[in-house]
Amino acid sequence: MSLRTQIQEAFSGHNPRLQALELLKYIGPGFLVTVGFIDPGNWASNVAAGSLYGYRLLWMVTLSTLMLIVLQHNAAHLGIVTGLCISEAATKFMRPWFARLVLGSAVAACISTALAEIMGAAIGLNLLFKLPLRIGAILVSAAVIWLLLSNGYRRIEKLIIAFVSLIGLSFLYELSLVHIPWAEVATGWVTPAIPLGSIPVIMSVLGAVVMPHNLFLHSEIIQSRQLNQKGADVIEKQLRFEFVDTLNSMVIGWAINSSMIILAAATFFASRTAVTELGQAQAMLRPMLGRAAAIVFGGALLMAGLSSSVTAGMAGGSIVAGMSGEPYDPSDNHTKLGIMITLLGALLFTLVITNPFKGLIFSQIALSIQLPWTIVLQILLTSNPRVMGKHVNTVLDRVFLWTTTVVVSGLNVLLLVDTLRNLLR
Repeated sequence: MSLRTQIQEAFSGHNPRLQALELLKYIGPGFLVTVGFIDPGNWASNVAAGSLYGYRLLWMVTLSTLMLIVLQHNAAHLGIVTGLCISEAATKFMRPWFARLVLGSAVAACISTALAEIMGAAIGLNLLFKLPLRIGAILVSAAVIWLLLSNGYRRIEKLIIAFVSLIGLSFLYELSLVHIPWAEVATGWVTPAIPLGSIPVIMSVLGAVVMPHNLFLHSEIIQSRQLNQKGADVIEKQLRFEFVDTLNSMVIGWAINSSMIILAAATFFASRTAVTELGQAQAMLRPMLGRAAAIVFGGALLMAGLSSSVTAGMAGGSIVAGMSGEPYDPSDNHTKLGIMITLLGALLFTLVITNPFKGLIFSQIALSIQLPWTIVLQILLTSNPRVMGKHVNTVLDRVFLWTTTVVVSGLNVLLLVDTLRNLLR
């Protein structure tokens, strides 16, 4: 079934099975993915984009989200049909050297992700309670490890949904305090622009929205319902409902990411103030928008860091377990090893970084560089009839997926050229 057909069927008024109460059973996995692209790394990238370039880089959030919908749906498609996550499927169906190379780099991407998320939560604690960053990072890491090893998936899912809701409400409150030129915003959403010197920020926005670990995570958590074991009809229904969940969650993430850039543009760019750290952003919001806005900013940042650190740890555990041919299971040693490598590796880097804001941005650039490898692996798996059977990618699916790969790879080349040019100056 093609992506276009699934969109038509999912939203068709003639499909009596798509009832609101039934759809609620399928809501959840998409929100865990959503929190992954509203993490503190996004905050740093979006604040930089808005404060430096106003509304001109909003188009990158739109493009990234469109690519994300295609990729996340495809990853979930794999999990639903095969009962395997990307890591398990790669280990089973790909050449061992290729699978280990890509999966190893994906673990490194998870560490980079968790680095941004733990650091962001620590910054949130510092903004709210003046707690030193290193102590905050240790406390956040310990709390996340405890959550992952002691709580079931469904409890974490509910916690994440609550956090995403609170983060969204926080930004609605922040936006209500500033004047927004909506015509300029609308133009920014749909008009590509690459201002001079903006390539690193554009790449960090891309890396902050389309994240490798989220593809692995979605293919894993979509199996929590275990509907692939209940027959072909249930799989077909799950494929349709999953797309609605994914689309709804990604649109919410698009709105929150856009809100970050809009808020930064309306406050910092409007006053010609370049923001170089998240603490500075909160301090500047206080006189502009009031004490309550600054507190909401710090609280939302803390929630984003905590919840996204959980999903990064889950992704790391899923990848390492999959490399051993096993599903994600917090009671299993391979999953525990993946969780610990991801979170403790990130904590180690957090403790030695001297500029947290730059560290957040460069972590997102690192993700965007690894991303094409994960996308290629995913396309090879979902385009393989041995893996997907009759649910293999259609020609249209492959066009969408390979086009996304070309766009991501092209932006990576631009980043490399821009970086080399700066080094040679």
